[in-house]
Amino acid sequence: MIVTPEAAAKSLLNAAAVRDRAHRMLALGDSLPNFSVDLNRLDAAAKLVIDTTRAAYPSLDVPFHSRWRHFDIDGFDYWGEIDQAMAWPSPEEKARTAFDLAIVSVLLDAGSGPGWRFRYPVSGEYVTRSEGLALASLVMFRDCEFSKWPSYPLRVDGSILAELPDTKLVRGFQVTEQNPLLNVAGRADLLRRLGRTVMAKPEVFGRADTPRPGGLFDHLAAMAKGGKIEATTILSEVLTHLGPIWPSRLTLGGVALGDCWRHASLKTGDETTGLVPLHKLSQWLSYSLIEPLQWAGIEVTNIDGLTGLAEYRNGGLFIDTGVLALRDPAAAQREHSVDAELVVEWRALTVALLDKLAEIVRKQLKMDRESLPLAKILQGGTWTAGRAIARQLRADGGPPLKIISDGTVF
Repeated sequence: MIVTPEAAAKSLLNAAAVRDRAHRMLALGDSLPNFSVDLNRLDAAAKLVIDTTRAAYPSLDVPFHSRWRHFDIDGFDYWGEIDQAMAWPSPEEKARTAFDLAIVSVLLDAGSGPGWRFRYPVSGEYVTRSEGLALASLVMFRDCEFSKWPSYPLRVDGSILAELPDTKLVRGFQVTEQNPLLNVAGRADLLRRLGRTVMAKPEVFGRADTPRPGGLFDHLAAMAKGGKIEATTILSEVLTHLGPIWPSRLTLGGVALGDCWRHASLKTGDETTGLVPLHKLSQWLSYSLIEPLQWAGIEVTNIDGLTGLAEYRNGGLFIDTGVLALRDPAAAQREHSVDAELVVEWRALTVALLDKLAEIVRKQLKMDRESLPLAKILQGGTWTAGRAIARQLRADGGPPLKIISDGTVF
């Protein structure tokens, strides 16, 4: 059977490919060029995750890891405040609105850097990192910065995003020389790409309205069978229809591969040899679209079909607990680009190790994939534990590796 380059490329645009290649990377074991792996230390990492989860969720009723958790800051749910104040005309319109917010907010969610913070105008409190980015995006959304209708602030219009100036993001995220945010230009360009993509596909994003990111809800709802849709289908559609927004990186057969990188050690014997798909932001977005679909009465199944997220909190957890160790310790002091093999290897190992850690956590807690899917372990969980141990080990709470971010990966 002859596989075309286009078909080979599309075989990498799904969660199964991410999981398969991550585990192939882990299976390389002692031949990995950048990291050694000590699986004996996974039990200690799992204990930290369990302790962290129990502290935050004593009943073990853990919500999904998603952008919606970042709108809940110090016990106050900023999205919930908007939701409760709205007289939604229909569950579908609430879902479209939530899709609008989630898509824009997730795309703005690459690492902020340690020096940035957001001052909430109402309370005057300062919020940093992921929660700060979430709150800044929510305030812009609420204040009609993404809508073309002054009387209709809670929406995002493709036409507005397509022409979004960098200065609007600079102002909305309160960026100054004293309050620097990593790669504002990259983030703004990502939103412009999103706007152009949405405008170019009215059959996907404009089924029930003028083209808007939230139109993806109607596209997914139409795919639901018997009121159900698989989480892996959400990701496949996100990768297919939002793929053009990512900056030009690797392509195969004319298909943009998105968050997919090269690692010489990963050999497959076909045109995809050396390619490592990770799709972190696309999966983070897919996780974040589950709840809006549920709010509209659509059941999302096979949530565990998605993988763990290849980002620096989860990856940092494994380095900081000794599961992963740099073969060259001096590499921790150097800066690395996101396409460096060391970073690609770290991220792929993170995905595979999250699967293994999840098995230990479930066994210890006497739970299964249905009661404790990976989305809950991430929330409970690995992401929070990764952040906590980073704060213990480093004054700035940053990751154990120095990554040069372009604002569109981490």
